[in-house]
Amino acid sequence: MPTPIPPEPQPERLPLNAFEQTLLQSEVAEQIRTVFDPEIPVNVYDLGLIYDIQVQPNRDVHILMTLTSPNCPVAGSLPGEVQTAAQQTYGVGKVTLELTWDPPFGLERMSEEAKLALGFM
Repeated sequence: MPTPIPPEPQPERLPLNAFEQTLLQSEVAEQIRTVFDPEIPVNVYDLGLIYDIQVQPNRDVHILMTLTSPNCPVAGSLPGEVQTAAQQTYGVGKVTLELTWDPPFGLERMSEEAKLALGFM
């Protein structure tokens, strides 16, 4: 029987510098743009539901988000979809997500594209 080949050692990941953190933050935002609120034809990032994306030097990501309303019918699933999308970004470590209601969602947080798509402009 042949001898199994051991897996190659993983290279040590160096901490990200500020520039690299900003790049990874942008890549996470792009992944989150693939998640849509099923009731609104706009992705959750441009809709303004993502308040903050923090990338740590060790590549861990923390997302602060809200929903359009506390009674949102996808309150149980949409945050998980956002977290899963962020986890699919190449190079991220652990992803945590915090749901907040402060400040509450408002139209002023929407991108110009989202306002245009929804007829608010």
